[in-house]
Amino acid sequence: MGAQTAPTLISSVQRAFRLMEAVGAHEGGAPAKRLARETGLPLATTYHLLRTMAHEGYVSRLDDGGFVIGDRLRALQADSREQTMLARVRPALAALRDELSAAAYLTFYDEGEIRIADIVDGPQAPRVDLWVGCEDAGHATALGKCVLRELDDEARHDYLSRHPLVDLTPRTVTRSDDLLRRLDSPTGSPLVADLEEYALGTVCFAVPIYCGGRLGSLGISLRADRLARLAEADPHRELFRTRLVPTASRVSRNLSLTI
Repeated sequence: MGAQTAPTLISSVQRAFRLMEAVGAHEGGAPAKRLARETGLPLATTYHLLRTMAHEGYVSRLDDGGFVIGDRLRALQADSREQTMLARVRPALAALRDELSAAAYLTFYDEGEIRIADIVDGPQAPRVDLWVGCEDAGHATALGKCVLRELDDEARHDYLSRHPLVDLTPRTVTRSDDLLRRLDSPTGSPLVADLEEYALGTVCFAVPIYCGGRLGSLGISLRADRLARLAEADPHRELFRTRLVPTASRVSRNLSLTI
């Protein structure tokens, strides 16, 4: 058996990565001359690579001439952490989907917006058609209302001031005072429901989750006719509460381990 063929390496890419590592080692920034010394690169090559990386957003040049990691690389790092975090909780979402034969959803409240972070569905548990983004339909979804219910008055009013209560179905609540009254109505249960308020023929249930101080919600969706059949045996929706609440606790616990 012949000797293993060595991989073909692109030296310019190697130099760029080595330089990026050197930039990342200096939180307060480092000038090109210092970076050239630390990486063993010619100064002209260092300047050329830094200009290219700055143009692409991977490094940024400070007013004093030093270079630091740029926004684009920070965004990639954040995305990587997010994917690692989701990988820890996806098995719990899949188990919930399989147990209830319902698509499972995870949202987070970030920078004043309610965003879907993950959906776990399947042939027997199709997801709802998200024809209006969760960002603009917080008032009409169980996932969004669950987050809104947990917010303080200031954050809640800020959200509602930026998101009109759009009429999505005849069941959608479109008056903010009515929505707030429903959110504040004591139920004795963490479960929040969307009974065809987002889409006719689909109902959803959600409970809150936390990742440290980060708020979110965990929910499921199913066809309204299936809910009607289940309601005969479970009129108080105990099935969903007893499945969603423990799963939300596990998800919150696993999320906390990634902080």
